[in-house]
Amino acid sequence: MLKLGGNAVDAAVATSFVLSVVRPQSCGLGGGGFMVISLPDDPTHGRVVTAINYRETAPAAATPDMFERTEIPNASTRSGLAVAVPGTVAGLLHALETYGTLDRATVLQPAIDAAVGGYDADETFAASVAAAIGKLGDEPHATHPSLWNDVLSRGAVTPGQRVRNLNQASVLAGIAAHGREGFYSGRVARQIVDTVRKRGGVLTLDDLANYKVANVQPLEFGFGEWTFLGMPPPSSGGVTIAETLGILERTTYNKANTTRVERTHLLVESLKHAFADRSVWLADPAFVDVPVEMLTSDTYLSIRAAVINPTHTLTPSNYGTRYEGAGLRALPDDSGTSHLSVIDQWGGAVACTETINLSFGSMIAVNGFCLNNEMDDFTTIRGKANAFGLVQSDSNLPEPGKRPLSSMSPTIVLDADGNVVAVAGASGGPRIITGTLQVLLNVLDRGMDAEHAVASPRLHHQWSPDELRLEPGLRGEADAAFREQLKALGHKLGTIKSVGVVQLIVRDKEGIHAACDPRKGGTPAGH
Repeated sequence: MLKLGGNAVDAAVATSFVLSVVRPQSCGLGGGGFMVISLPDDPTHGRVVTAINYRETAPAAATPDMFERTEIPNASTRSGLAVAVPGTVAGLLHALETYGTLDRATVLQPAIDAAVGGYDADETFAASVAAAIGKLGDEPHATHPSLWNDVLSRGAVTPGQRVRNLNQASVLAGIAAHGREGFYSGRVARQIVDTVRKRGGVLTLDDLANYKVANVQPLEFGFGEWTFLGMPPPSSGGVTIAETLGILERTTYNKANTTRVERTHLLVESLKHAFADRSVWLADPAFVDVPVEMLTSDTYLSIRAAVINPTHTLTPSNYGTRYEGAGLRALPDDSGTSHLSVIDQWGGAVACTETINLSFGSMIAVNGFCLNNEMDDFTTIRGKANAFGLVQSDSNLPEPGKRPLSSMSPTIVLDADGNVVAVAGASGGPRIITGTLQVLLNVLDRGMDAEHAVASPRLHHQWSPDELRLEPGLRGEADAAFREQLKALGHKLGTIKSVGVVQLIVRDKEGIHAACDPRKGGTPAGH
């Protein structure tokens, strides 16, 4: 798209549609997402700074107690009740029509080509297929026909194998020809609704027809000499990153004599405050009052920084502004999210994160694409953690048209002149937030290039469960003393395979350099 003269939005939209074909476990037509856009000098649109919210919404028949009342097993993750109204197609078309420059047919053609001509499965996709098959039971061809035949290639996927998806190609061609109507009305819409309702869901044709995209102002906040553009609620990523960085700036984190262990301790303590506040305050601002201004204010950040004890951790009730108890819960590996970063020849940038929630979403597929299980991102059972171990408040209970809280964190960083310095985001549930934050700190605070910033080992703490998890190589296995020092500060240590999967572009005096996260593979495209 960039070679054709398109801008960053054209490239982002085309890439997202292709990802629906080649990363069906992570995102796609049946999901939703967030897009942050900065076009400082676009030849068609001039200066644009905006964000697009195309997060999925709860169906009109949703109620706060819908998952407490149902007897359907795994209702919020693997049934028709798990499926929220998809927003991806509406969001991408809105972005293209409002801020893009190329026509719809041109932008969708690469996705159609990938679905018809096929693509070579990589190790990540093959492993995801194998894991999914283990959850489908004895007769997946009968219980999950489209998933089995179209998406999982009848279970015979090995690295290097050619995978085609002709049914999704047909849907994509309909979108290219008819726009939004090719998905939200007509044959495709009827098939979505019929499939969901047969699996116990409440989605209707009106839910699809009435879906609305929201243009919003990005959450803008400072750190050092830089300006961050993040996503406001119902994304929790922007606020949580803003609060974490704001607290860090008010500690000794950047003092010359602060040791590596002390810096790690301060980062973790700041994250715990921010995640504690996430659990209490953040939700869809169209339905509840979300105190973003308070949580990111100088006064509040100073109060939270002053609570941090430099010599020891605190009890969970001392983080954030109010504690709502949670049981310890293991965190699953996540495949149901994808992030892409783009920068164009005019300095325009897009950070775009999309999801279907868990790997292959609800595992309900229609016409070769998976439907999300985003309803599990609501507070489904009061006081209980969701699939990612996150406890959330009653403010995040399901309601008709409401968007569930999300960890997606598409982020653009600007210098004092408004030029793009970095474009980043990640997949990985709540680890999206910690992964994106640490990679950007590696660039801005530690001066790393894109490749090293992404590849460096990371840590994760989300306040509850109260455990600091270290990736292999984070001076954990290699440096026993480092671990012992963290334990002496009160941290309960664990290990974790991956803290998010981050996609990063950095622009500096040397030019533009980019990196795909080696934790999942991939190669930057462009020059």
